[in-house]
Amino acid sequence: MRSQATATRMIDDARVRVTRFDFAPDAETGWHRHTMDYVITAITDCHMRLELPDGTVNDVTVPAGTAYRRDEGVEHNVINAGDDPMSFVEVELK
Repeated sequence: MRSQATATRMIDDARVRVTRFDFAPDAETGWHRHTMDYVITAITDCHMRLELPDGTVNDVTVPAGTAYRRDEGVEHNVINAGDDPMSFVEVELK
């Protein structure tokens, strides 16, 4: 059983919800579905393993300081597949 990533809410107002996620090696978010469009900005190099509902597993690296966006509806489990802790900030657009 994997440990859980730590989610720290930074802002939650009428327009955005901002959460920092910190993962030990092999920690996970647990399965979740995004109900809002969102942007992720990597604080550290993030070696992510993404488990998808259809059984697909994707390994991706998001370099520190870079960002990506996704539309609402994404469902997945995010795992730190690296040997070092990883952190990113998620901004959800209300």
